Amino acid sequence: MSSKTATGEPVHVESTDQFEELTGEGLVLVDYYADWCGPCKMLEPVVEELAAEEEDLTVLKVDVDAFQGLAQNAGVRGIPALQFFVDGEQAERLVGVQQKADLQRVIESLR
Repeated sequence: MSSKTATGEPVHVESTDQFEELTGEGLVLVDYYADWCGPCKMLEPVVEELAAEEEDLTVLKVDVDAFQGLAQNAGVRGIPALQFFVDGEQAERLVGVQQKADLQRVIESLR
């Protein structure tokens, strides 16, 4: 299974197995969101730009309403929440709307 589509778009997680497979290798950004969340909608274009621009970054989107267990396991208490993995290990976690430049700095520090 490819971690990103050919267009560099985020992958919408459809199962716990898919989540575990895709977070297990390389540099991964997980965006925990909900469709009803205003701040999540504000962050969405930033996450989409990172997915398109950062070739070695896999971007996953987890709908917290559909995958409450994944959000609970990650300790998500507020959204939007961003979690970075490096080779399967959590490396960083951020909560709230983030600026693209700040996220790029985090990504660079994890490479």
